[in-house]
Amino acid sequence: MGPVSLMRAALYDGYGPPEVLYEGRVPTPTAGPGQLLVRVHAVSVNGGEWLMRSGGLRWVAGRRFPKRVGLDFTGEVAATGPGATGYRVGDRVWGVMPTMRFGSAAEYVAVQPRQLSLAPEGLDLVEAVALPVGTTSITALRDKARLRPGERVLVRGASGGVGNTTVQLAKAMGGRVTGLASARNLDLVRDLGAEEAFDYATTSPADLGRFDVIVDTAGSDLAAYRRLLAPGGRMVGLSFDSMASVGYVLASYVFGSRRVRFFSGQPKHALFAELTRYVEEGALRPVVDTVHPLSDIAAAYRALEAGGVRGKHVVRVL
Repeated sequence: MGPVSLMRAALYDGYGPPEVLYEGRVPTPTAGPGQLLVRVHAVSVNGGEWLMRSGGLRWVAGRRFPKRVGLDFTGEVAATGPGATGYRVGDRVWGVMPTMRFGSAAEYVAVQPRQLSLAPEGLDLVEAVALPVGTTSITALRDKARLRPGERVLVRGASGGVGNTTVQLAKAMGGRVTGLASARNLDLVRDLGAEEAFDYATTSPADLGRFDVIVDTAGSDLAAYRRLLAPGGRMVGLSFDSMASVGYVLASYVFGSRRVRFFSGQPKHALFAELTRYVEEGALRPVVDTVHPLSDIAAAYRALEAGGVRGKHVVRVL
C-alpha cells in the first residue's frame, strides 16, 4: 500500500474550553459508493457544538479521541463515487454533515447527495456558509409554528446565527417581526426586516405584548416568554441554557397544551434547495461576524461563546 494521504482538520484530544481545539492532520476521505467528495471552502461555528466539545454530552460522544468539529459547509464537488448522481465535479454546493457526525472543519468531506444542494449563484462561498442554519429557521417557522401571514412573531437572539435568518425568513413568510438582541445589534435586526427591536438586557417580557409565534434561540426563562403567547400561539425552542429548560419543554408536552415545541432537525436536499430559492429571490442574505483561518479554530469558537454575536463566525478552510 502507498502512503496515506492526509488533510488538515480541526481536532481536539479531550473535553474542555475552546482552547482544546487545534489544526491537525487526518486521513483524506474518498467518495464511496453513492457519495460525493467535497473540497471544503468554509464552515460556520455553531452554538450547539460547545455542549459536545465541553463534555456535557460525553455519555453520548464517548471517550475516543481525537474528535472533530464542524457541522455545515460550503465547497465544490471534487469527486463522485460509484452510483452518485445529480452533481458534477466542480459544482458549487452547500450542505450539512450527518447527525452526530461532526467533521466539516476539514479540507474534504465525503457525504451523500441528499445532504447538500447547489449553492446560490453569485454568492461567495465563504459568506454563504453563514446561511445553512436557515434550514432550521424554515423548519421552525413553516413546519413547527405553521406561521401564517400577518401573525406577530417574536425572535429571541435575533442577531445571532440562527436568529438573523429567522428574522429574515419570518418577514419573507409574511410575519410581523419583533426581535430581541443586544443594544449594539438593534439596527441590524431592524435592517433584516423586524418592525421592532428591543435590547434584551433592559426589556422585560411583560413589556412586549402578545405574539402568535415565538422562536427562542436563547434557551432561558422559557416559562416567562411562554406567557406572551396569544390564544392559539406557538413557541419553538431552538436552544436550551440548562437541563431545567429541557425539563420545562418536556413537561409542557406531558401536562400542557403542547404550545412549546422543540426539534433537532437533519436537513435534506429539498430543504437546502428551498433555502437557495429564498437567497436567489433576495429574501435572505448572509450576515458574517468574523472570518477565521482553520489554524485559528479555537479563536472562532471562543468568539462565539463570548456572546454578543452579530451573524455567524466563519472558518475559512480553502
